[in-house]
Formats: sequence, C-alpha cells, structure tokens
Amino acid sequence: MPVLSVNHLKHVFGSGELAVTALEGIDFAVEEGELMALLGPSGSGKSTLLLCISLILTPTAGSIELGGETVYADGWAHKEARRLRREKIGFIFQGHNLIPFLTARDNIMLSLELNGVGRRQARQRADELLAYLEVSHRADALPGRLSGGEQQRVAIGRALANEPPLILADEPTASLDTERGGRVMDLLKRIARERNSAVIVVTHDERMITGFDTVRRLRDGQFLQTLDREQR
Repeated sequence: MPVLSVNHLKHVFGSGELAVTALEGIDFAVEEGELMALLGPSGSGKSTLLLCISLILTPTAGSIELGGETVYADGWAHKEARRLRREKIGFIFQGHNLIPFLTARDNIMLSLELNGVGRRQARQRADELLAYLEVSHRADALPGRLSGGEQQRVAIGRALANEPPLILADEPTASLDTERGGRVMDLLKRIARERNSAVIVVTHDERMITGFDTVRRLRDGQFLQTLDREQR
C-alpha cells in the first residue's frame, strides 16, 4: 500500500476571469523508503503541490490518500487534518523555521509534546535524534548560534520526531552552499533507507538529486516525463 496516493489533483487560485490553474491532472504514488524529487522552475507548481499533499492548502478537485485512508476527495473527507499532519507528515521548510528562543533540543521536544508525549520521553527521543543527525553537541544551543547546516539538521530532527511515514522537504538546500547542501541530501537519502520513510523533496537544483529513486518534473502545473533511477 502506498504511503501517499494522489489522483487527478487540481488547484486553482482565484475565480472567474482572474482564475489561475496552478495544478491540473496530478497523479502519482510514493512507497515506503522511496526518495522522490519534484523538479521545476519557479512558478511550475512545486510548492503548491507540496502544500496540498501536506494538507495545508485545500485542493480544488481530485483525491489524496495517506496510508490507504482517503483524506481528500473533492472535499475534505477527514475532519482532523491538523492531527493527521502531526502524526503522519514531517515537514522540512526552506527557512528552517526553528523557534529562536528554544534550544535545538527543545525545538524537537516541542513537536513531541504537542503530540502528547511526556517531557522525559520527549527529551530522550530528541537526544536520540540529535545524535542520529550528528548535532548532539549542539543540543543546548539556540538557533541563532547554529550554522545553516546545523539548523537544517535540527529542522530535520523536528520533522522526524513523531516518526511520520511521509517526509516533505521544500527546497531544503536553498540556503546552503553546494557542499553542505549535498550533506543534507545525503542525510535525507539515509532517512529514506534506514527509517523506511517516503521522502519527497522539492528542488530546482539538478545537482542535488543524484541517487534519488524517482524524479518528477513539473511545468505549468502538470507533470512531464517521470524518470526512475535506471532511466537516469
């Protein structure tokens, strides 16, 4: 069963003469442990698609299934989208979005505590993730004292905190140089393989998708040819 299945997804901004179709006829599925890239120029619909499948933006039509459960079918089929996001989706933002007055550890703990995890267990889980991401020595540092790469690793830890089956990353290397960006992409590959998570990465950088299982290209809100690893 796919972790995520999207069928005939469409999204239109505005209405009437001002309507702009951002997505149309989007169909795909992603499996456990699969690493998928969404490639396309600015305005191609990449971020809109990511917002729709993260249950933040309401599509205009189509359907979305998470783990075989229909959450959208020409209207919301599940009333608790916020809970589903917390439990089933980890989101990695381009700008990290760490809370500036919380330490690296506390940023991860907060995600757990919002999901009902006790403080002691949340601290243990946060420390395990910081060690896994090789930033445990920065656990007590505030985001402003972390490098860009360290901030992104903490943001990845926050996304992994509740062990979601689906990880979504929106331009996770945009603010990093090539070397540090490559390390972050290697880390996302490792997460897909070791944790069996489905990972979808939005990027415009062709250099960053080496080793991805599937590459889907968007132009004007529609998919072009899909390439798997063998075809590339």
